[in-house]
Amino acid sequence: MVNTDLITVTSPLLPSLDDFYLELKNIWESKWITNMGSYHKQLEAALAEYLGVPYVSLFTNGTLPLMTALQALRITGEVITTPYSFVATTHSIWWNGCKPVFVDIDPKSGNIDPDKIEAAISPKTTAIMPVHVYGKPCEIKRIQEIADKYGLKVIYDAAHAFGVKVNGESILNAGDMSTLSFHATKVYNTIEGGALVMHDEKTKKRIDYLKNFGIADEVSVVGPGINSKMDEMRSAYGLLNLRQVDAAIEARHQVAIKYREALRSVDGITFFDDIPGVRHNYSYFPCFINAEKYGMTRDELYFKMKEANILGRRYFYPLISEFSTYRGLESARIENLPNAYKMAGSVICLPMHHALNDKDIHRILNCIAKW
Repeated sequence: MVNTDLITVTSPLLPSLDDFYLELKNIWESKWITNMGSYHKQLEAALAEYLGVPYVSLFTNGTLPLMTALQALRITGEVITTPYSFVATTHSIWWNGCKPVFVDIDPKSGNIDPDKIEAAISPKTTAIMPVHVYGKPCEIKRIQEIADKYGLKVIYDAAHAFGVKVNGESILNAGDMSTLSFHATKVYNTIEGGALVMHDEKTKKRIDYLKNFGIADEVSVVGPGINSKMDEMRSAYGLLNLRQVDAAIEARHQVAIKYREALRSVDGITFFDDIPGVRHNYSYFPCFINAEKYGMTRDELYFKMKEANILGRRYFYPLISEFSTYRGLESARIENLPNAYKMAGSVICLPMHHALNDKDIHRILNCIAKW
């Protein structure tokens, strides 16, 4: 039996139905439900203020900002990235006609290893696309030094990193652009959605054109854009959700504390601790299973949890480099990515949500800590 009498987790934090209904009524009466309306503009401004960034452009999901960032920066040739991520990271590179080049990860963080980046740079390299895995900050200073040395652009996939700060500074200000996902599984969501963070008004204007077919005005199309605008209903939901995101992050923090306290003494299970000076958002709680010490493999635990109706995620498994679309790349070879393969083969993310209660946590931990 595991001791879970540590902290009382905050009750579920969701926008109230009455508040959402009132916003929907306002949208309906305005007769403006899409195309960068009032709520869309309000949410962009509110997010820029909350996140501490100059400009935010909203999108209909978290993949299209990645695709549009590459398009806006006119990236060609090769883009250095990580195999340890959700497949949208690399798909965005492929959809822009570029070639992804995988480098290994740092086993201490799961993020791209800066020590491996320079060896992967070729005359065709034009950009680096790192990922703040599980919301843990990449080594942004070192990555920028490499980018500056070789004249490369840096686009951060910050899908997991909403509200994350290092010494009080948003990590979304790093690089040339950062992208966010507001999918329903994220710590902050607009049901489905995403955003692109940029540093200047000129780039913001270009992004806004590109996400609306490239349309500048009634008679001008300035580029081959796409339709990826966020509608008014999800923008309104996002504004409501922003009011309680700090409480949601703190509730997740309490869940993480309980997990760590209970699992620290379980042989064969390791996890990440908080980094000093970093404001985490507790998007995920990844654990890593040493089968020899733990007594069962990661997959055996995964299916045991599944049978108990507990949704763990082998996140990220398989690696992107293992998928048929990418495994033929030279950079996808197993011997090039030993740390990524090891982490992908041992990781299981425990359920993490601000609505988890003591009973839920107790059941999850007991499933893991006894058999």
